[in-house]
Amino acid sequence: FIYDDGFRPVNLTLTGESVITSSGVLQLTNRRGLWSVGHAFYHDPLQFKDPSDASNTTASFSTQFIFAIVSGIETLRGSGFTFAVAPSMLPNTTGGDYLGLVRNSSNGNFSNHVFAVEFDTVLGTWLRDINDNHVGVDINGVISDTSQTAAYCTDDGKNETIDLKSGKMIQAWVDYNANEKLLNVTLAPIPFSSKPIRPLISYSVDLYPVLLDFMYVGFTSGTSNSASDHYILAWSFTINGKSQDLDLSNLPKISKKEVPIWKSASFLPYTTAFTALFFIMLGIISYLVYRTRKLSDTVEVWEQDYPHRLPYREIFNATKGFSEKEVLGRGGFGSVYTGVLPSSRMQVAVKRVSHNGKQGLREFVSEVSSMGRLRHRNLVQLQGWCRRKEELLLVYEFMPNGSLDTFLFGEKERNLSWEERFKILNGIASGLLYLHEGWEQVVVHRDVKASNVLLDAQLNGKLGDFGLARLYEHGTDPQTTHIVGTVGYMAPELLITGKATASSDVFSFGAFLLEVACGRRPVEITRPSDEVLLMSWVFMCWKRGELLSVIDERLEMRYVKAEAELVLKLGVLCSQLKPEDRPNMRQVVQLLNGDVPLHEVPLENLIIEDDNDHDQLAVAYSSSDIHISRFCSSSQTEKSTDTSRK
Repeated sequence: FIYDDGFRPVNLTLTGESVITSSGVLQLTNRRGLWSVGHAFYHDPLQFKDPSDASNTTASFSTQFIFAIVSGIETLRGSGFTFAVAPSMLPNTTGGDYLGLVRNSSNGNFSNHVFAVEFDTVLGTWLRDINDNHVGVDINGVISDTSQTAAYCTDDGKNETIDLKSGKMIQAWVDYNANEKLLNVTLAPIPFSSKPIRPLISYSVDLYPVLLDFMYVGFTSGTSNSASDHYILAWSFTINGKSQDLDLSNLPKISKKEVPIWKSASFLPYTTAFTALFFIMLGIISYLVYRTRKLSDTVEVWEQDYPHRLPYREIFNATKGFSEKEVLGRGGFGSVYTGVLPSSRMQVAVKRVSHNGKQGLREFVSEVSSMGRLRHRNLVQLQGWCRRKEELLLVYEFMPNGSLDTFLFGEKERNLSWEERFKILNGIASGLLYLHEGWEQVVVHRDVKASNVLLDAQLNGKLGDFGLARLYEHGTDPQTTHIVGTVGYMAPELLITGKATASSDVFSFGAFLLEVACGRRPVEITRPSDEVLLMSWVFMCWKRGELLSVIDERLEMRYVKAEAELVLKLGVLCSQLKPEDRPNMRQVVQLLNGDVPLHEVPLENLIIEDDNDHDQLAVAYSSSDIHISRFCSSSQTEKSTDTSRK
């Protein structure tokens, strides 16, 4: 579609302060409205994805428009506007720095499914704005993924700055190539000979996870305690093609005394009908407010500092009021419910965690919010969170096959093959390596075990509950040592220092390796005395030359011998008494991937020690100068390992 001879309300949906002036200019906000929002969207949603297309790509799109921002006083101006692609026409969004794009309580939530290019004229330091005259690319919120000072490339290849708030007309081009996953944003003042050859922003981004099948396109704007006039004079948009060029000779005029169309004489006959509709809507809203007061969502000021927060009512409705019929399970951290988020129709799992102590909860919210940025194919993705009184609600992607332990220990009729088990072990090792080395800070899981490994529809393993143990630390007396973990998986040093490290995660992963290969838990007191501790039993069979006798009988001898031996030996090596004698997760991943060989292990140098009657047996070398590097080439262990994100 194209609008280059004036806008008409018949094919646009306007909300908030947005109006079409008598000359046909689209005015998003004006200087009379403070703390206001203006929206203008094309009336029909457009198809950006084909459900039958298995290529996992969106449609390409191209748009160009001409705008002007007029401020009455240089030092007092509105916040700017965005070109937006959104799943709805964005009701109940916030003005000011949020530009009418999202609510302040949902800024950054993955469930927003919003893409936008912002034209921002206010410096918001808390939003990481680079200055008060920039263009940015926004995904699911107004903290830009990338941004540049507003400028254009001249014919001689130089960059010239453009003052967005000058009141002069400016043309913008936004082009997305879905095949190349490349977004280009270009600016030029009016008049300019042609589209500049070099874009202002050229950004590699995959919009497939962001965009839904059908989306609305349009503009949003917001003002705060000062305001500006935000005008759109012409606009064209095309899917899978180049947008039509705009006719600059026939643009509508901006006048200082523009009369909005709703004040013109032609609009007066509709005044009575709109007044009646207003009071009807007011009555409906009052009734809805009365019915939902018990679901009111009180957001404290400090909570607004952390992204990914979801409204309590959305989670309440998703779980059908936390119905017992929606319970997936219960564990040490609380109950888990299944549900479907009304806003995105996404199936999720909701973990309901209770906690006493306001300060501890605040610190934990900070940590959970930060972990929402973790991205890896073998980590369960956190979709959002919500706090209600002393209760924390964590919303995760839904894993249809549940936890791994239900397959290993007989709760599911289906038995996992060796190929499936080995793929799960490789995946969890990769995810744990990402937590230890692939992010901006080390994340210690603290409780690696089969019940914390969840399986998707293709039986890919994903590590869940990472970081949850921190909840207990934040709420306890700093002078008190509170050990978090599960017997059989806890490294011996935890019982002495109480401090979890990446090496203690490696110890837990060793127990997990043996658990998956042998199909039994690390500690089973009903077994014969020499088989109670799984690690001790595996080590004993290794010394006897009967290592493969411990493999899960349900596999019925259908496994790859070399892989099974590697898993069992690596499980024992990860369980050494001294942390410095264990491999790190990078070495573990390389061994499992076959990037480096496991050299012959001198069993005569391995002993079993009982760690001071704590029932945590571990393998240790008799000489501390013998390390895992003896069994895999040091040059090879430095090779990079794939820790790609989801």
